Amino acid sequence: MAPESYKAAIAELETILAKMESDQCDIDSLSTYTARALELLKFCKERLFKTDQEVEKCLAALKDSLSE
Repeated sequence: MAPESYKAAIAELETILAKMESDQCDIDSLSTYTARALELLKFCKERLFKTDQEVEKCLAALKDSLSE
């Protein structure tokens, strides 16, 4: 299940990390936490890449409009 937003993904990652660092994290849960964290990290990376591309397009358009 994809998170609603980048902020939600980061919050869930922080929750997972806290669970993994706690004394109550058992070896059976570790695999599940790791898999979910990987999904969230992939989502965040894709969101950051997409945002970077959009900013680059905006900057290029601004540069073009200023040089006219």
